[in-house]
Amino acid sequence: MKNNLILGLAIVSMLFSCSSDDTADIIINDNSSVVNNNGGGNTDDSCIAIPAAEYTSDLELEANRCYIINGPVIMASGTNLIINEGVTIYAEATGADVYIAISQGAKIVATGTASNPIVMTSNAPAPAAGDWGGIIILGKAPINSVSGTGTSTSEIASLPYGGNLTDDSSGTIRYVRVEYSGGAADGQSENNGFSFYGVGNETVVEYIQAFEGKDDGIEFFGGTVNVSYVSVINAQDDSIDWTEGYTGTITNAYVQHGVDHDKGIEADGYNTDFSNEGGYFSKPTVTNLTIIGLGTATDPDSEAIRLRAGTQGIFNNVLIQGYGEGFDLDGDLGDNPTGNGVLSDDLQVTNVTFTDVTLSVKNDTEVMFTEADFLTGVGNGTGTDYATWGASWTVE
Repeated sequence: MKNNLILGLAIVSMLFSCSSDDTADIIINDNSSVVNNNGGGNTDDSCIAIPAAEYTSDLELEANRCYIINGPVIMASGTNLIINEGVTIYAEATGADVYIAISQGAKIVATGTASNPIVMTSNAPAPAAGDWGGIIILGKAPINSVSGTGTSTSEIASLPYGGNLTDDSSGTIRYVRVEYSGGAADGQSENNGFSFYGVGNETVVEYIQAFEGKDDGIEFFGGTVNVSYVSVINAQDDSIDWTEGYTGTITNAYVQHGVDHDKGIEADGYNTDFSNEGGYFSKPTVTNLTIIGLGTATDPDSEAIRLRAGTQGIFNNVLIQGYGEGFDLDGDLGDNPTGNGVLSDDLQVTNVTFTDVTLSVKNDTEVMFTEADFLTGVGNGTGTDYATWGASWTVE
């Protein structure tokens, strides 16, 4: 059965706990179907309220309509969140306790178009990074922070993720933009624009943008999901982050940094707050990547890509512009053998161009290797054709 929010929502009384993200228990007593936002970030007083709740039946958001969320919207296993083209979801600007989560066994079917994308944004009159949480997808694909078929729990909402289904599907995300996300519950638990927790490779993710986020733009916690046509603009922490044994593909990615930022990519082979119980390291394939910084004159100490904690990865066709360091490799001779990946050809960069980059490679791994061991085809990288695939549906 689908709950069609255009027709109004049934009265629900529900109690659930989100103790890990420092939010109070939430009790839903009254679901009004139409609200006036009283001068918030949107001007359409016909926007429809989506009550904070854990939903046990489908939700479908009608094309070209607007909706408002003011707390956690969690889709339980077996349900579908269907978001049609042109939908705008406004999130009340109360930080970490406002987010959308797709649990293990649930699916999101968000199908925007280039001319009519889906937008998730802040409802504040003057939107700012960190106004709300973001979107969290949790699947049953492998993670290396646990052994065998075990699961872990997400930083936000304490929902389970992980397993042994490499081909697990959490649905489809296409032409979706997340703005002003990254609300922090505390110093250790922060939302991202898009958080992929153990998401499998039957999930379709393409044409996504994270814009003006307080924390990471896109983060992968293990899993095998393949993503393509990825835009991250002005993330205040890392634009793309992976950990816990992520082994999917990232194809056609564009990163542009603003004044407040950390790395273009921060890559961990495993979560060093726990351990590598799975006994393997992250090893994604990244193809057609452009990372644009502020320039060495403005930001001389910046790093475009940090590779650490034993991460592996294959990079093809990379353009890096305006950084003090292009690639910074951190590791040791023990549990964090990042440098060994270079020598074994499990961590390699082919066809790369550095423009206004002071140091191409910095080796802090305790493993001796030459730049030629790590980079080939220097000067041949063209990056991604963002002007073509990012036209009309992205913002800057």
